[in-house]
Amino acid sequence: MPVPKKRHSRSRQGSRRAENFRAYLPDLSKCPACGAAVPSHQACPACGAYKGRAVIKIKTKKKKEK
Repeated sequence: MPVPKKRHSRSRQGSRRAENFRAYLPDLSKCPACGAAVPSHQACPACGAYKGRAVIKIKTKKKKEK
């Protein structure tokens, strides 16, 4: 079984592993019901729709009367 001849430095080890920890922006698409930006394959947090039907019941905040 092959064995490395020399030790790799910590900076080289870190640059090799850096690809796994790269931050990325999630892909967003438009909700067909309300038009809000929604992550793919998830219910819309604004209206609660997924694939054209209501899946989640969204609570609305009541305004206080003065």
